Amino acid sequence: MQTHFQSPAEAAELKLAQAIVPIAPRAVNPLTLDITDDLLESDRPNLLQAIDHSIQYIRTPSAAKRYPVAGISQELMERSLVRFRRLVQVSRTAKDLQQAVNREFVLYQSVGNDGKGAVQFTGYYEAVYKASRTRTDKFKYPLYRLPPDFDRWQSPHPTRAMLEGSKRLAGLEIAWLSDRFQAFLVHVQGSARFELPDGNLLTVGYAGKTDQPYRSVGAELVRDGKMRLEDVTLQTLIEYFQKNPQDLVMYLNRNPSFVFFRETNGKPATGSLGVPVIAERSIATDKKIFPSGGIALIRTEIPFENPTTGKLELRQVQRFALDQDTGGAIRGAGRVDIFMGTGDQAKQRAGLIKGDGELYYLVLKK
Repeated sequence: MQTHFQSPAEAAELKLAQAIVPIAPRAVNPLTLDITDDLLESDRPNLLQAIDHSIQYIRTPSAAKRYPVAGISQELMERSLVRFRRLVQVSRTAKDLQQAVNREFVLYQSVGNDGKGAVQFTGYYEAVYKASRTRTDKFKYPLYRLPPDFDRWQSPHPTRAMLEGSKRLAGLEIAWLSDRFQAFLVHVQGSARFELPDGNLLTVGYAGKTDQPYRSVGAELVRDGKMRLEDVTLQTLIEYFQKNPQDLVMYLNRNPSFVFFRETNGKPATGSLGVPVIAERSIATDKKIFPSGGIALIRTEIPFENPTTGKLELRQVQRFALDQDTGGAIRGAGRVDIFMGTGDQAKQRAGLIKGDGELYYLVLKK
């Protein structure tokens, strides 16, 4: 899964051991401050479920191929997850959990996009759209299955403009949508749920992507002076293309990356590790430099509905999350994507997340 609607932060190429660095014992440890998981009291079952998914992953051959990361072994990460799960289970309060974690775990911090820990956060979601399994006058924008010969495609792969509607993909259509930008957003988000005309539900997930680079549509609009960077959100992008439909194809084709899908038979949204992602407990990062399935602590702002006004307002949060996904726009030590859930409310909240914050990882003391 992936999402990124503003200009990407430039990040230097980092060696594995440089992306996250342990905080020295003499340094100020954020977990010794008054920082607790602000969601624990009401969300403990979801946190435990997310941990279980990471434990499931860390015990697979796929995990063995990704470790060690920054000197952290697969075996150490498994022990860290198992012990963290137990602490989440037995800790009566968020403060108790914070104190237990501080005693038993080492804290690593992402160096961020500036080498000083500044991390840019965005949000993503699982969309729910109307779609058809066959092309009609209404539903005419396709999503495609992964081509059976994809592993033999010559690099560099064809661009989006070359693939969209080409004979090369004929017969691989998995679903047809009524809106071209909606279809593009499914590429960006990596999964979706579709309500079919017969009342049945079709779910799709990420199956693969071309080796072409991801380019942000929002960044392109900013570059052309069509929007200000601070105004770019998912909703403003939707509104722009509703008012300027003649610009849509041009801007979509500036992103040469192309995503393929697979049917998931009603399963919940699944991340790049092959395990379900949990709303506000799963994050996406660059898996070349961060520990897959790892225990993270995030500090940033996310939107909540004001019960008085009904409007979404940003609020500072700090909570534990599991690193279970990635995306084409999520590259370098300074990028994190938070999974916000399924449907319209998740879409609205995810589209407003675009602030800075901090990212930490927890590893059991050896």
